[in-house]
Amino acid sequence: MTEALFRDDAYLQECTAKVVASGDGAVVLDRTVFYPTGGGQPGDTGAISWDGNRIDVQDTRYGEHGEIRHIVADGAPLPPAGVEVTAALDWSRRFLHMRMHTALHLLGSVLQYGVTGGNISAAKSRLDFDMEDPVDKEQVTAALQALVAADHPVSCRWISDEELDAQPDLVRTMSVQPPRGAGKVRLLEIEGVDLQPCGGTHLRSTGEVGRVRVGKVEKKGKHNRRVSIVLDQ
Repeated sequence: MTEALFRDDAYLQECTAKVVASGDGAVVLDRTVFYPTGGGQPGDTGAISWDGNRIDVQDTRYGEHGEIRHIVADGAPLPPAGVEVTAALDWSRRFLHMRMHTALHLLGSVLQYGVTGGNISAAKSRLDFDMEDPVDKEQVTAALQALVAADHPVSCRWISDEELDAQPDLVRTMSVQPPRGAGKVRLLEIEGVDLQPCGGTHLRSTGEVGRVRVGKVEKKGKHNRRVSIVLDQ
């Protein structure tokens, strides 16, 4: 298993690590700052460097045994097992994902309906809600900006599987359940605003989201509304 440094500190931009394995267009490290695709959030990109060599990481994904695989271009030179490397993020892209992911939690606190799907990208992100009601874009945007301006603290903590079972209302997602089996589940808390299981990377406070607004709203069925948000850079 790869030590996931991003879980404890999403602001780490690089780390040193040892190569556990390399091959098939991927590098596995003993620890990493790279977030692997999951929960609607894309895998990180960046670079791995060692002994004067540098390769670009094009994607990051979990492997079959829970290891984190740093995907590189076909034919790229790979560091051998045991070598110490530096893994560095494309920080501007990751930070946009952090802003977007935190903003989606704010959106879910404004539109308090079951969530049937979602997706995060640096340009636009969305949540799908189990709702029939129309969405007032201006009203929701104003509510989002009020939560940003309030600069609520954002933090993560862990609870046991049993504690989560005793609080089923914490799970807002209807199609995907939090991963179980490890004995604990990570919670994302926006103080006074939102509390739910989430394994993604987030900001330290809502003020860092910046200017966010509702973009396109689409009707995707009688009981489904797709609400997109964008960040004004």
